[in-house]
Parts: sequence; structure tokens; C-alpha cells
Amino acid sequence: MFLVFRRLSLALGGLALVVSVAGCASFPDWLSAAGPSREQVRAERDTGSIDGIQVVDVNDALARRLSESKKLGQFVDVFPNSGTNNYGIGPGDIIEVWVWEAPPAMLFGGFVLDAKSGPTTQRAATLPEQMVTPDGAITMPFAGRVPVKGRTTQEIEADIVKRLTGKANQPQVLVRVIKNNTSNVTVVGEVNTSTLMPLTAKGERLLDALAAGGGVKQPINRMAIQLSREKVTARMPLDSVISDPQQNVLLKPGDVVSALFQPQSFSVLGATGKNDEVPFEAQGISLAQALARSGGLNDSRADARGVFVFRFEDAKLVDVRGTTAAATNGTVPVVYQINLRDPASIFVIQNFPVQNRDVIYVSNSPEAEFNKFLRLVISVAVPSATINSALH
Repeated sequence: MFLVFRRLSLALGGLALVVSVAGCASFPDWLSAAGPSREQVRAERDTGSIDGIQVVDVNDALARRLSESKKLGQFVDVFPNSGTNNYGIGPGDIIEVWVWEAPPAMLFGGFVLDAKSGPTTQRAATLPEQMVTPDGAITMPFAGRVPVKGRTTQEIEADIVKRLTGKANQPQVLVRVIKNNTSNVTVVGEVNTSTLMPLTAKGERLLDALAAGGGVKQPINRMAIQLSREKVTARMPLDSVISDPQQNVLLKPGDVVSALFQPQSFSVLGATGKNDEVPFEAQGISLAQALARSGGLNDSRADARGVFVFRFEDAKLVDVRGTTAAATNGTVPVVYQINLRDPASIFVIQNFPVQNRDVIYVSNSPEAEFNKFLRLVISVAVPSATINSALH
């Protein structure tokens, strides 16, 4: 029994030492841990010993600025002239012209033999199919060369009627596109069938192009749609285009529609409900959603003041210091710190955007580290086997 009390007194002395150490909020480096404590990260920030890495406190203004900078442009804003039908005939198209004259036909009529009524006057003529020339014109008897590039069939019909007025007897004209070789949209990417979709006077839209490609291969919430027109390219999540009819813009000849699979994910480490790599949707999620999908903070371990997001950030969004280490693609390493002990931060993390390959880390609280160290000291000072043997 004396031995037991002696060990207990030693344990109490060790406890006093532990309390003293805990008061300094520092523990031996050899003590097991999931990562650095909040104090260690802050100490690195204050001393600048993290070479080239900035530690930034997150506030509402910063969260909103990051959210706005990472917001994808809307199609209706990037392509503002898409509100009208963009179909038009171009070089290489094959068209057919049909001309009708009121009797008596003077230019396009002729005599045909009808078995029942005998010789009659033919009042309509169908001209041979012809391809639009490289300079965008066709040749029409008695009307000469008619420009058709970029015009609709109705505009061409009106032009030919005007040219024949005074030559033909009350002419009427019908123009028909036999083969569309120029007004096409290219559909590629994660669609079931890459295709060249011809445009018509109907006015095909963005989702029509995806339907022409047989739909997308991947889940809608993991897909983004990219539209390239001349020198302008924009991208939006597919589910945002589906939910907002304004984003389903009219297409123009030469557009390229790409269906892109967005396998985005973040990694979560430290004192959370689970440590895992978590996928998220193409339209993105907030830090609040990311923490919720990670099981939230572990109440017995987490330091709510020590929530960190490790990221390679766009250098344009960061106040780059002279010692900041530049990474690839114009990014710099940044550690964002959030203090969830502050009630206002609950609103802040709803605006803070998570991006692909982020690492979210929640540090252990000083209490958890203290309990861990205390258990270690007691296990050495008072082995359970000795106590059990003495009591028996």
C-alpha cells in the first residue's frame, strides 16, 4: 500500500508539472497529434517562419470578395446578343428556288400537254439546286447574281421578287435550303455522341445542342457547360443552366459547346467527424456546407478557433508580400483562418467558397492535448496493474 501512495504522490507532482505546461499552451513535439495546434500556426504567422506562406484571418469582406471573384460568368451576360435568331445562309449551302407567275406567265411559264385538258400554260418553275458561292451569292435568271450570305430565306425571297417585278407577271418566290453546310454548332466533351448540329430558322439553344449529342454521360450536378464563340469563352454549371431559362441562350454558327466533367473535391483533416476526401458539385459549395459534409467539428477534440483552409490561391486575390512563394499557374500558398467561437463567423463561412483541392484542417483544442498528456503521465506514474494488485 505504501508503494501505491508513493506512486500517487509522484503522479500528483507530475500533474502539477502538467498544469504548468498546459498554462503555457505548449506540449512536447513527440506527443501524438493530427497536425499543428492553433497556437503553433499563429506562432508561425507571427514569426514568419513559414517560408512564403501567408496566414490570413477570414472576415465577411474577404469571404464576399473571394465568392465574387470565383463566381462564373452567366451566359446571358457574356453573350448579350443571343436574344434573336442567328440562323443565316452562307457559302457552301445548297438551296433551291421555286418561282410562280400569275397567268399569263411571261418568263417562267411554258406549254405542257395534259392528257385530259390538252395544252396548258405552266405557271411555275423550279430552278436547279445550286451551292452558294464563296462570295455568298447565287445566280438567278432575269435577276442576276443575288447575295444570300447571312440572310434568311424570307429575305432572299423578297429580294428576288423585287428584282423580277416588271419582268415577270406578279411573281412569287419560294426559297428552300436543301443542305446546310455552314450554320452548324460543334458539340463535344462528355456527351454520348460528339456531333455537328445544323442550325435552322427555329433558333436552336444551348440545351438543344446537348440533346443533339445524346445528353451527358455524368451526373448533371457534376457537369459544367462551356460555350466558345469567336474569341469569347464562358463556363457555367449545367444544373444552373437548366434551372435558369435565361442561360439557355440561342446559338450562333461556329459556336462550340463543350460538356465538361468536374470531379471537384476537398480534403478534410483534424478534429472533425470524419477525415476524408469529399467530392462536391460543379456549382461549388460554401465552407459551412463542407464542414457539415465532414461531420462537423468533434466536440471533444476540436478548437473552434482553429479552423484552417490551406489553398493555392490566385495571386491576384492576395496581398502578395516579398517573401511569398510563387506556385504554378500564378497561384500562391495561403492559409485562411476562421474563428468559429465568434457567432458572426457562422454567417461568414456561408459566403466563403470552397474550391477544388482545398485542405480543411481543424486543430485540437488545448484541453484535448492536456488530457492526452495527462493520460500519458498517469499511465507511466501509476500503472493500472500495480494499483489492481495492491487493492487485492
